[in-house]
Formats: sequence, structure tokens, C-alpha cells
Amino acid sequence: MANQAVASQVEFTDMDLSTLKRLERLPFGKPQMRLLFMGGLGYTFDGMDAGIIAFILAPVMVLWGLTNSQTGVLGSSLMVGYLFGAFSAGTLGDLIGRRAVMMYALAVYTVATLIAAFSMNWEFLFCSRVVAGVGIGAESAIIAPFLSEFVQSKFRGHFIGSLAGFFSFGFVFAALLGYFVVPSSSEGWRIVQIIAALPIVMLLWWRRSLPESPRWLMQRGRSAEAEQIVAKMEASFIRQGQSLPPFESVQIPALGARRAGTFFQNLAALWGPGMQRTTLMVWILWISITFSYYGFFTWIPTLLVKEGMTITKSFGYSIIIYLAQIPGYYSAAFISEKFDRKWTIVLYMLLGGVSAYFLSGARSDNLITLFGFCLSFFMNGTYAGIYAYTPELYPTAFRTTGMGVASSFGRIGGLCAPLIIGFTYAQIGFGGVFTITTIVLVTGALVVAILGMSTAGKSLEQIAVEEIGRSK
Repeated sequence: MANQAVASQVEFTDMDLSTLKRLERLPFGKPQMRLLFMGGLGYTFDGMDAGIIAFILAPVMVLWGLTNSQTGVLGSSLMVGYLFGAFSAGTLGDLIGRRAVMMYALAVYTVATLIAAFSMNWEFLFCSRVVAGVGIGAESAIIAPFLSEFVQSKFRGHFIGSLAGFFSFGFVFAALLGYFVVPSSSEGWRIVQIIAALPIVMLLWWRRSLPESPRWLMQRGRSAEAEQIVAKMEASFIRQGQSLPPFESVQIPALGARRAGTFFQNLAALWGPGMQRTTLMVWILWISITFSYYGFFTWIPTLLVKEGMTITKSFGYSIIIYLAQIPGYYSAAFISEKFDRKWTIVLYMLLGGVSAYFLSGARSDNLITLFGFCLSFFMNGTYAGIYAYTPELYPTAFRTTGMGVASSFGRIGGLCAPLIIGFTYAQIGFGGVFTITTIVLVTGALVVAILGMSTAGKSLEQIAVEEIGRSK
């Protein structure tokens, strides 16, 4: 019965169909740029807070005399929180609203990060970072599917890829703090966490200015509120002297996926008719890229120290590697609309695997930096594709559930990676670590190539109808 409910379709009311067409015809302009900046700042600080852990591992390892295994456990703290945060945000986002979850997530991670700065032992730091990870995981899982619902199909890939690109600025800021602040004093690792807690002030701005998703409101039977939000966006363009395309130019299916369900119905929907293949592909994709990404970025400063660099020098090389994230994200965002999200992800994962293969054999500082730069570039380009691709594949009724659960499942890879590297580095060495990365990235690329579907140029409603059609 549950699967039958998942596969069913409902006819849009005239009001909802009109609102969807009005939303889909909106050009890209000031309202979307404002949303891009609001969500992008959230991702920037998420990335900064997540990136900081890589730079505080080395000093606290010395401070508290941690073993490799203990350091690996501490490095995985954020992933433990991510797992629960992403799952909670996704499921709650479909039930209580995207906007509320986004604000609660910001509050949780900033407060927990501030508390972590005053840790007196590694166990307390671990627990604090887990809670911070809950907030970061929740925010990272909710922002992309939330804001994707405001943008018409021909801009959506660029928009969400660019939105995810804000993560890269956060990681670069983390690297700069790690280079300049962490080594500056014995308390440097505490200071950077206090800095990372400052974005709590964004709550005041979000509370006043962030609209709820019109698509979500319609799913909850609040069509009048959805229409008001779209009307406000239309008015913004009209004030700027822009004309809006006629309704006839917009194609929205008259039938949509089922109405919003309960917590358990939404979870069941992920494996309902038409969705099994998609969910299997998405989960493998998330776990492979997250394993590779967090294994690399959590350990790279410490691995460079173990290869003979000083802490300061290793952090300097890490900044160069982190800077590769920016062109990685935005190059993928640029090509994903023309090349399609599916094939952009496949291309970048394969090239990431090649980079990891060459990195596994690199021995000089310059070669390690070069291939580390390339690996960083392609893994972050993959993330730009994933953050745009995953929300598109699920209907509005359980879109954030699909995104949140996939992101949560992927964090198992992020959780395992620092532990596996911490336990096995002594046996497999620097080269072995990145040979594993090669295998994981290539496997993920093949799964997407075989099981993924194309989404570029299609409205969210059209994609949902095609997904249901695959079960018939």
C-alpha cells in the first residue's frame, strides 16, 4: 500500500499550476541572487567550520599526546554529527519547512563550535565537534534543495553549482586561519573556533528576509502563501523594468507526484516504484565522494607533517590545495547545464581518480602539491554537480528527505575515511592512502554513468513525472 501511494500522481489545482508556471518563468535576477548570497554565506561558514578540524588536529595531537587512532576518532567527530544532522534536516525539511530547519541548523553549529573552543581534553572536544557537526550537516543538506525550488530549469544547474561553490571559500578561510592563527600561539586552535562561531548573527537577517519555498507551501496546502511569495518576486522584476514571459512559454505537467506524506511515508518513498534505481545510485555516489573528500582534507596537513614537513609548511601547502576548490566548484557549475549534471559528475570523478593515482606515487613536495591541487579541483567540482543533481531527482513531497538521507548515508564514508587512514597509514603509507581514493572515485563514476538519469533543462515537476514513469 505504501508503494502504491508513492507511485500515485495528483492533479495540480488551477491555482497551484498557475503559481508553478509563474515561478518557472521567472528570469534570473536580483531575487535569486539575494537567495544565492544568503544560502552561500551559510555554506561558506559550514565549510570553514568543517575545514578547521584538519588544522586543529596537529596541535591538539601534540598537546594531549594523542595516538594515530585517537586522532582519527577526533577527525571523524564532525562526520558523526553530519550523519545525524543531515538525516534530521532532510526529514524535518519536508515536514516543518525548509526555512525553519535552515535557521535551527545555523544556531546549533555556531553555539557548539564556540563551546568546543574551551575544551580541556580531547574527549570534550570530540563531543562538542559532534554537536557542531549536527548543525553543519543539517544546514548543508537543507540549503541546496530549499533554494533549488526557487529557480527555473535552465538556470538551476548554474545556480546550485555556484551555491555549493561557497563551500570552497569557507575551506580557504579555514586554511588561512590554520596557517596564520593556529601556529601563532598555543591557544591558536581555540581562537579559530571562536572565529568560526561568529556567523550566528546571520540568524537575524535570515529570520527577517528568508522566504519559505513556494513549492513546499503548495505541498502542505498553503497555496495562497505560495502565490504571495511568487507575486513578490514578480513585482521585483517589474520594478526593474523587466517583462515576464507569457504562461504559454512554460511547460509544467498537469499531474505531479503525490502530496506530502508522514515521516515514514517519505522514507518509504525513497525506495518506492520509480525511485529504487535513483536512490541506489545516489547513495553510492554520496558515500564514494564523501569518503574520498574527507579522508583527503581531514588528513592532508597531518600526512604532510608525517612526510617530513613542518606544521607551518604543511599548512602553507594545504592552502594551495584548498584554493583549488574555488575553480573546481565554479568550472563544474559552468558546464553542468550544457554537459548535464550526470556526465559532469562522471567526468570529474574519473579525473579525480586519475589525480589520486598520480598523487599516490608522488614523493617531492612540488608533485604532492600539484596532484593534490588537481584532486581537490575535481572532487569539489564533483560536489558542485552532486548538490545540484540530488535534489532534482526527488519530487517536492520528499525532496529534502531524499537529499538529507543521501547526504547522511554518505557521511558513513566521511566517518570511515579518517578512521581507516588513521589505522592503516603505518601499513600502507602515503601512496596506499591515495590508491584507495582512486578506486573509490572510479567506482562512484561508473555507478552514476550506468544508473543516473539526465536532468538538465527539465522542470522539477517534469523530472518527478519521468521518475514515476520509470516504474511502469
